[in-house]
Amino acid sequence: MEYKMNVAGLDRALPLCKVSDDLYIGAFVIFGDAELTVACARELLKKAPEYDYLITAEAKGIPLIHEMARQHGDKKYFLARKKPKLYMTGVMEVDVRSITTASDQKLYLDTADAAMMKGKKILIVDDVVSTGGSLAALEELVRQTGGEICGRMAILAEGDAIHMDNLIYLEELPLFNPDGTVK
Repeated sequence: MEYKMNVAGLDRALPLCKVSDDLYIGAFVIFGDAELTVACARELLKKAPEYDYLITAEAKGIPLIHEMARQHGDKKYFLARKKPKLYMTGVMEVDVRSITTASDQKLYLDTADAAMMKGKKILIVDDVVSTGGSLAALEELVRQTGGEICGRMAILAEGDAIHMDNLIYLEELPLFNPDGTVK
């Protein structure tokens, strides 16, 4: 089963994946799809508020904010990691729960990056926002840095995220029943 949609002027077919016995989601993955990544970055930047830095959570948002930063001429963007890395000067951490992850996770931010974010306008970017769990974790990290959240953006909003009035997104992605029909 798949769901056909147009995103940033490009047609794509998303495979439907089981989350639970009564819930399926359309799997939207920009990894490896350079054409889609470039187009989505371009369309999001048209809607983006003024910002100093971009931030996303590892991993699917990485190609998106890299391309957004490249197109916008940014020299730096930030990444919240799923595990601390040896090169980090220190870490800040928050808990996160996502619909596409089986268990609770944490997100980590390098304290050197956090220092750069203090007092700056930070634009939070993700590929898909569903329950808002990853978004809330990124918001908490930005708050802890002393950065100012100037906006929240995603390529797609699904489920409850469609009704978030503080989320800028390109398209709505419905949730699905086990037979592939839209909920």
